[in-house]
Amino acid sequence: MTNDDSLKTYRAKRDFSVTPEPSGVASGKTAIKSTAKVLSFVVQKHWATRLHYDFRLELEGTMKSWAVPKGPSFDPNDKRMAVHVEDHPISYNSFEGEIPSGQYGAGKVIIWDKGTWIPLEDPHKGYRDGKLKFELRGLKLKGHWALVRMRKEENKKQEPWLLIKEKDEYVRSSREYSVVDEMPDSVAELDVPDVPQPSKASATSGSSSPKSSSIFRKGTKTTLPDNARKAELPRTLTPELATLVDEPPVDPEEWIYEIKFDGYRMLSRIEGGEVRLITRNGNDWSHKLPHLIKALGKLKLKSSWLDGEIAVLDENGIPDFQSLQNAFDSAHTESIIYYLFDVPFYEGYDLRDASLVERRALLQKLFEAHAPDEIRFSDVFDVSPAEILDSACRLGLEGVIGKRKTSVYVSRRSQDWIKLKCKNRQEFVIGGYTDPKGTRKGIGSLLLGYYDEDRKLRYAGNVGAGFSDKTLEDLRARLDRIALTDSPFVKANGLDKNAHWVEPRLIAEVSFGEWTRGGHIRHSVFHGLRSDKKADVIVREKPVHPAAKSAPASAIPKSLKVTNPDRVIDPSTGFTKVDLIRYYALVAPLMLPHLARRPVSLVRAPEGVSGELFFQKHWEKENMPGIEQLDPSLDPDHPPLLEVSTAEGLLSAVQMNVIEFHTWNATKNVIGKPDRIAFDLDPGSGVEWALIQESAQLVNVFLRELGLKSFLKTSGGKGLHIVVPIRRLRDWDTVKGFSQAIVQHLAKTIPTRFTAKSGPRNRVGKIFIDYLRNGFGATTVSAWSVRARPGLGVSVPLAWEELSSLKSSTRWSASNIHERLDKGNDPWADYAETNQSIVPAMKKLGFTPSSKA
Repeated sequence: MTNDDSLKTYRAKRDFSVTPEPSGVASGKTAIKSTAKVLSFVVQKHWATRLHYDFRLELEGTMKSWAVPKGPSFDPNDKRMAVHVEDHPISYNSFEGEIPSGQYGAGKVIIWDKGTWIPLEDPHKGYRDGKLKFELRGLKLKGHWALVRMRKEENKKQEPWLLIKEKDEYVRSSREYSVVDEMPDSVAELDVPDVPQPSKASATSGSSSPKSSSIFRKGTKTTLPDNARKAELPRTLTPELATLVDEPPVDPEEWIYEIKFDGYRMLSRIEGGEVRLITRNGNDWSHKLPHLIKALGKLKLKSSWLDGEIAVLDENGIPDFQSLQNAFDSAHTESIIYYLFDVPFYEGYDLRDASLVERRALLQKLFEAHAPDEIRFSDVFDVSPAEILDSACRLGLEGVIGKRKTSVYVSRRSQDWIKLKCKNRQEFVIGGYTDPKGTRKGIGSLLLGYYDEDRKLRYAGNVGAGFSDKTLEDLRARLDRIALTDSPFVKANGLDKNAHWVEPRLIAEVSFGEWTRGGHIRHSVFHGLRSDKKADVIVREKPVHPAAKSAPASAIPKSLKVTNPDRVIDPSTGFTKVDLIRYYALVAPLMLPHLARRPVSLVRAPEGVSGELFFQKHWEKENMPGIEQLDPSLDPDHPPLLEVSTAEGLLSAVQMNVIEFHTWNATKNVIGKPDRIAFDLDPGSGVEWALIQESAQLVNVFLRELGLKSFLKTSGGKGLHIVVPIRRLRDWDTVKGFSQAIVQHLAKTIPTRFTAKSGPRNRVGKIFIDYLRNGFGATTVSAWSVRARPGLGVSVPLAWEELSSLKSSTRWSASNIHERLDKGNDPWADYAETNQSIVPAMKKLGFTPSSKA
């Protein structure tokens, strides 16, 4: 295909008499002179309908192009979506300007990065096959990267790819660094440094730099988690199992998600150079998988337990359960791949009490030394659980596994590990079969069952689809060897009178459409036999609500001694002290994430809401179990600050007459740099609710113009709270000064609506946007906290879309909070993922920090 053919789509979309973009017909200025040995790349920041980054690689005479909505990341865990778009001319490398309204891609374009790229494998083959590996040598982007094509959706014209940072010396965690935030500006006027010519080997072999040696070589120190304990390596280990749930948890920031591999669970025990592979039931399968034993040996571990799953991939890279079973049946297991996702024991240490993210970080270091191809690290994905499940289902995967980041490793089924499946699918015990009909051979269908609570085998229906001719014959031979004269099922009605019964030994993996009211499956499909489980453990899988989503238990712990439980704290509602304790017990799972790691201030009301209120922010002598003293150095001129990190602390504080909980805008680990900005919209006399709603939307719009995403919640009082999560880059004075500049700008722009001055006289008929909450030591009432005022209003997280239908900021109270528990923290689901810098916003506003800051 000629260059002109490749650019037909590009040219057809544009009117070059209107747009300043290059047509590519005539030679034009390029950002980097292209030669046969040096290939250019450019990343253009494009403010079209939505801001995105256009990633372009020179190849085959054009710029192969992808639109990356979130932009590149130096964190290998951030698998950024990259939508493949039409080829662009090489002259587009130098384009920077405004695409006019009405033209394709209308909006501002800047050259965000530029440089050269070096293919690490054959780039032409990689581009065709959907897997490009390369090195970038740009002004911002450096090191090894990969572009990987995903399966294209039906009825979609554009191909989805993923842009992934490979592991090298340039890797940086997205928690501490975001290149698109830290380096937002154009590089059009900057020169690209001279680039060494790539060697022939680097362009074809797969690496342009020497392989790094193993981090486990002699003399290398590996950092272990704080909770790692010296321990003997146990001879056996029971793996942690996941619980089937019906929807994702409401606190996605607390979870990571992996692909659910359609394979067998497999543990590895390594001691004294000996490697063994153990199934979840404790069977030694080392002799069946010699190539994996050899590959694990190359990791050169002395003593460890590793946890993972084995699978066989089809031609599209999707795990295929039947192929895995066939590999074992034929004794040709060389195609089996081992995905590792946990390390409960490592080099003489028990890591089970360490958090999941710490264990994974340690495990990932195994792969920095270029682990064998047969051994792979099970990656997590930089998308919401709904998105990854949707993608997994469209790709034909079984589903996804969610794991709580802070969870420890337990040898049982846990709700800290959850399964989200694309369709109904589980294992069943085979109790019999029917005869084939017509030209079919072997069997007609399998009769399936599961064990109930009384350990009786219950009939669950049959499966007659999903078999190949060879599978039917093999199954018949196996079943004939375990024949029975009587049915193994209990109370099985409606079965074929001519059915053949077998001992309940074999396990079938079956997908199906639904369960009938009679407890049978419909529209079932056979996927294969399982030999890694025992038949007597097969039960009917019933999805449950995730632990964080289900209604929290409202029972008061027996250890909490409630004094004066019947004392009325709000005469207007008759709410008593014990009622308030029950409320906080109910909302504790929703509230604790908002309190976590933050110093708190407590509002105490010994005489109820009609009496005197006391504001406490430092430690006092009274005993409140679960209330922690923070490091005195955080606020050195005062007694220690407080933290409420558990439900016990929450309830013991209420027992000591606390009604409100307020939090700082910073966490205890980085107390000098706020991680959020809070605005309290405080209406003066004469301001109607409709005006408060409109005003909140105006603030939201202005923040978006500054490039800042905000979150909304009721105050539980008269107004609304707007919270802006920010990256911890600036000190308190800078953040407070910036928040004041925002308020002053709004007050100056719309003086009839807003005021930047506090005091009742200054806000008659206006709204004071309180920015003073952004100073050191200032606090804002926490989400789910009750307010110490008549009616006991509650501060509740909202979605912006809900604001127009909200009747007041006291819509929810301690009395009617059950009406809101189903939504929980859902409106703030992407709060933790909103990783935004205020630096670009300060520039837009023209705010310059003072020299003091």
